[in-house]
Amino acid sequence: MEEWKEYKLGEILLEKGYIRGPFGSSLRRGDLLSEGIPVYEQQHAIYGKRDFRFYISEDKYNEMKRFTVYPNDIIISCSGTVGEVSLIKKEDPKGIISQALLLLRSDATKILPEYLLYFFKSAKGHNSILSRSSGSVQVNIARREVIEGITLNLPNLEIQDKIVSILKSLDDKIENNRKINENLEQQAQALFKSWFVDFEPFRDQPFVESELGMIPEGWRVGTLGEIATISKKSINPANEPDKLYSHYSLPAFDDNQYPQKQFGKDIKSNKFLFNEDSILLSKLNPTIKRVWYVDKLDDNPICSTEFLPIETINIAFIAFVYCCIKDELYYSKLLSGVTGATNSHQRLSPNDIVNLRIPINEKSIEDFNLIVLPMLTMINANIRDNLHLSHLRDTLLPKLMSGELKIS
Repeated sequence: MEEWKEYKLGEILLEKGYIRGPFGSSLRRGDLLSEGIPVYEQQHAIYGKRDFRFYISEDKYNEMKRFTVYPNDIIISCSGTVGEVSLIKKEDPKGIISQALLLLRSDATKILPEYLLYFFKSAKGHNSILSRSSGSVQVNIARREVIEGITLNLPNLEIQDKIVSILKSLDDKIENNRKINENLEQQAQALFKSWFVDFEPFRDQPFVESELGMIPEGWRVGTLGEIATISKKSINPANEPDKLYSHYSLPAFDDNQYPQKQFGKDIKSNKFLFNEDSILLSKLNPTIKRVWYVDKLDDNPICSTEFLPIETINIAFIAFVYCCIKDELYYSKLLSGVTGATNSHQRLSPNDIVNLRIPINEKSIEDFNLIVLPMLTMINANIRDNLHLSHLRDTLLPKLMSGELKIS
């Protein structure tokens, strides 16, 4: 028989297990360095990734040791995007939390750290933080006594462990797919640089001078517009309110998400139509590079006008165009034509894209496609797999953590 008991959050934390990030006066801009001991920021709770922007010296760390993260600590975002959580793992580097984070350190005799993590990932747990937070301009997490008053129904540790094992097996598969995709993406971009920037496979043949520098003899310099076009087929789905569309939009288009299904009546603005085997390039805030290859589509695919939908004149060119746009050298050339005073107002220019000067050799481009397109196809298959796994996890999560679905 599964026995569940109600606790307040404060009752299942260690004595010094509630740590709010340091005041701004304790960690000033001048303390932040480009290397040293990392500072965990809000983005690390929101996205779960460990890419660090700021660091502190060993001396500063010794001064702020009480804000150190340890394995099994939970960090929670406290401002703006409130209530997103991440678990500190053994492999995560030693560091301190910033002002925008809350750190929770649980009592392992009452609750498993992973179980507390999944509680806050559940709709009930997330809402327990969000509903208690406030702010007229920017939402901020509630006071300590309010957060520590959040109630949880807990089973015994054995049942907690079984629940965590089920959910974690799905998350581990999702993370494995993500790592595979990251590796495949790196391979694809490395191959592109080797073939079409450094021309390494062609070093045994003569080279000739060009506006791009030395290129293999028999190649030419052309424009991206010679092998690809930007779709401008615009529609207003609201004119067909009963028709179901697959809507690709920002910022929801992410590693584990695919298009949102919507009826025309739910879409209030013009969208672009596009075809299978297209590349979606975000033209907004272009300092953040956002490029996707879309292969298999559901019925009636449309995308936000925030995208530039790019189609190649030959499917055998798709991997080349995708990798070219993502390549650091060529993307930097696109950025050089960006206008706008601030990031939020900057846009990539369609003319700059189609006029981008590139080395062209159709045979080499097609050979490249034979190697790289299967990589891109596998990436998309893993994204779809992660979508299904995430849906299964999110379906099981509230049922397991409420006791509705009995482990026994």
